[in-house]
Amino acid sequence: MQPTYHPASIEQQAQQHWEERQAFRAGETTDKPKYYCLSMFPYPSGKLHMGHVRNYTIGDVLSRYHRMKGYNVMQPMGWDAFGLPAENAAMANNVPPAAWTYSNIDYMRKQLKSLGLGIDWSREVTTCKPDYYRWEQWLFTRLFKKGVIYKKTAVVNWDPVDHTVLANEQVIDGRGWRSGALVEKRDIPMYFFRITQYADELLQGLDTLDGWPEQVRTMQANWIGKSYGCEIGFRIEDRVLSSAASDPQSPILNPVLKVYTTRADTIMGVTFCAVAAEHPLATRAAQNNPELAAFIEECKRGGVAEADIATMEKKGMPTGINVTHPLTGEAIPVWVGNYVLMSYGEGAVMAVPAHDERDFHFAEAYGLPIKQVITKGREDGFGDGSGYGGGTGSGAGTEDGSGYGGAGIDTPFTTSHWQEWYGSKVIGVCINSGKYDGLGHSAAVDAIAADLAAKGLGEKKVQFRLRDWGISRQRYWGCPIPIIHCAVCGDVPVPDDQLPVVLPENVVPDGAGSPLAKMPEFYECSCPMCGGKARRETDTMDTFVESSWYYARYASPQCTTAMVDKAAAQQWLPVDQYIGGIEHAILHLLYARFFHKLMRDEGLVQGDEPFKNLLTQGMVVAPTFYRESGDGRKQWINPDEVDVETDAKGRPLGAKLKTDGQPVHIGGTEKMAKSKNNGVDPQAIIDEFGADTARLFMMFAAPPEQSLEWSDTGMEGAFRFLKRVWKTAHDHVESGVVAAYRSGELSAAAKALRLQLHQTIAKVDDDMGRRKTFNTAIAANMELLNTLAKFDEQTPVARSVVQEVLESVALMLNPIVPHLSHALWAELRPGSDVLDQSFPQADPAALVQDEIEIVIQVNGKLRGNLRVAKDADKATLEQLALAHEAVQKQLAGAAPKKIVVVPGRLINIVA
Repeated sequence: MQPTYHPASIEQQAQQHWEERQAFRAGETTDKPKYYCLSMFPYPSGKLHMGHVRNYTIGDVLSRYHRMKGYNVMQPMGWDAFGLPAENAAMANNVPPAAWTYSNIDYMRKQLKSLGLGIDWSREVTTCKPDYYRWEQWLFTRLFKKGVIYKKTAVVNWDPVDHTVLANEQVIDGRGWRSGALVEKRDIPMYFFRITQYADELLQGLDTLDGWPEQVRTMQANWIGKSYGCEIGFRIEDRVLSSAASDPQSPILNPVLKVYTTRADTIMGVTFCAVAAEHPLATRAAQNNPELAAFIEECKRGGVAEADIATMEKKGMPTGINVTHPLTGEAIPVWVGNYVLMSYGEGAVMAVPAHDERDFHFAEAYGLPIKQVITKGREDGFGDGSGYGGGTGSGAGTEDGSGYGGAGIDTPFTTSHWQEWYGSKVIGVCINSGKYDGLGHSAAVDAIAADLAAKGLGEKKVQFRLRDWGISRQRYWGCPIPIIHCAVCGDVPVPDDQLPVVLPENVVPDGAGSPLAKMPEFYECSCPMCGGKARRETDTMDTFVESSWYYARYASPQCTTAMVDKAAAQQWLPVDQYIGGIEHAILHLLYARFFHKLMRDEGLVQGDEPFKNLLTQGMVVAPTFYRESGDGRKQWINPDEVDVETDAKGRPLGAKLKTDGQPVHIGGTEKMAKSKNNGVDPQAIIDEFGADTARLFMMFAAPPEQSLEWSDTGMEGAFRFLKRVWKTAHDHVESGVVAAYRSGELSAAAKALRLQLHQTIAKVDDDMGRRKTFNTAIAANMELLNTLAKFDEQTPVARSVVQEVLESVALMLNPIVPHLSHALWAELRPGSDVLDQSFPQADPAALVQDEIEIVIQVNGKLRGNLRVAKDADKATLEQLALAHEAVQKQLAGAAPKKIVVVPGRLINIVA
């Protein structure tokens, strides 16, 4: 055995051995229980980053651990290969996106293999290859025929220069991120998945996901957003309807303006309604109003994301049109509001400024009436049984009359500023609402909904925040949508025998719309139904589609007859452990759950959910440094280029650039990112320290769910530990390997070492399996090796205990540092392969202790410890405790008032 640890040669040999054995190919037929471990597959951007290293190491540790526990493990890998970054890189380098993507995949695959990941590469999938995306095209045609996919016009961000739809994130200050052109809102035809059809099931299914973080389940529930409210109709004034009916240029108007609200109890406080800029009523009003038309165009240049709407300045303009209040008959003015989205509900809202904060501030800005229709209950908080707390005090009656006290008289209603209680459903009761006065929220909603229904102007309704998923993208590098447009037959799905619709790969986009729309050789075709001339759809699918079902394809990646082989799906699905970042909590994870239900309903898979357990790993963060240029921009500097001065406690005092010695600003500690230039190249770490060191540091520096702060000294410390493990094993092997301890008389020190060994085995087994706290598992091994370093007995039985410890350490660390463990095991057990070994089991006999440690307290405060015989009786324990030096000092010669003995744990002396 070589005396020093050389990771490069050790890791190369181990990886070659695994390759020769095809060690990580998952068994198709086996009597072992299955364990399907999946880390979210990467986008082939060119190089791995430290977030990848952490993500995939976590998965590999779990996979290797379960293999050692007797499971048939599948850990596959693939590439989420479609997407806009490839188009941008292609334009920058004047190469086709396909060539750029495949080159990146080749390099990143080598990087992943250099990490020693136990991946079944025979199951590799690449989403931009026709043998993959043909099956999502196949599913598309099925769902289109069923109506689960449909086509409609939708409002999108349109770049008039690049001729493409922009994501909300690509609209910067109202302009396209690439062209700089003012972005327009346009109605364009798009294909949608009817995900709302599954909204209730997606929501209810969250209750079955016990292995998911509560935070993720809550985020999805909020995104689905089930609410209970009323749909209410406000009739448009007759003059407008009559005028529109006689004008052939006017948009068709529904005689009733429909709104949805969860606060029907405030309907008597409506003082205006607001519609989206794209609403037909707004279009009608703008026909003879140039100022309103200009405002509508301004609104159309804004974003369509809820986050943008929430933070932007709320603007509006009156339409000059009124609607009729459904209960009072009074005229309610209609405004166009830039905060109303046409894609949500009917594109209209009723505004109650007194009890909605957004409406309140809008009314303040434009001098609109604010009418209070909700107040607090009376001060004693006791209702009258009708849900009315009554009076003007600070109490609030509830609907069962119970109520509770508050601070009403200290915060009376005023229109001068908004107060949180104005919008409360809990403590409010109706006032200034006629027959509804005194009713609490639910009672008022019931009564108002009944009256609206009697008039044919409203009803109770359940609504979801979730909207159908628009998947059409006017981009090139994506999966072609398998539809043919025929002037005679309409939109016709591509027949199965013509799938896949292959995306041409030898194309360099120019950024001005999709190249497919300019390629007659792609879009010119014949209608499959009538044989006439037709045009192929040139839009491609949202790349979230590919990542929504890849986990299922891994079960049978070479299957040429089906999207998923049923037998393979039954064997492997659901995924037992899914691993990825919290940033995917909503879109990807929600879409994958949706797709699983689609595939289930097509008879492809069983079960309702794709992922049994979910681990959301924390970010890898590092310090940032920068200088400010003359125009105020920040020039980010890599931490390796900076010298940091610290105080005695290691806190930074200042930093200087190494090349010029001049100061730089110390930024915050942030997620490693190219934009902040604070990343560390994993390949450089592997080249210098080895893959096992990188893996060990990633698992030791923080628990998986928490952020991991990068540390050069931490990486160096991990390397030192592995060198120490190697040297300890080397020193033992050089004296001759022996059989691990099985029986024999042990000294007290040897017995104590075996006790700690088997306590460590039990802890590490629990940490890796149930708890997934790999950092504490590593720490336990470090402590065990510290004890071993102090053990200097050289008798044959003592050396057998040392052998047992070293073999166990090699096995316990195998999931984390598999190359090192491979080499150590080959030295400790010549002719044996660590791949074939089970995880060590704690020996119950070794865990039996002759002595235990007892805590000593005086008046409940810790004062010391005692090692006593395990079977010591109460009198002996009291005698030993009273004789303890610390106890005698506290008693100062006085007799104790009481002695409390908790067997096996502590003695508390009451002085």
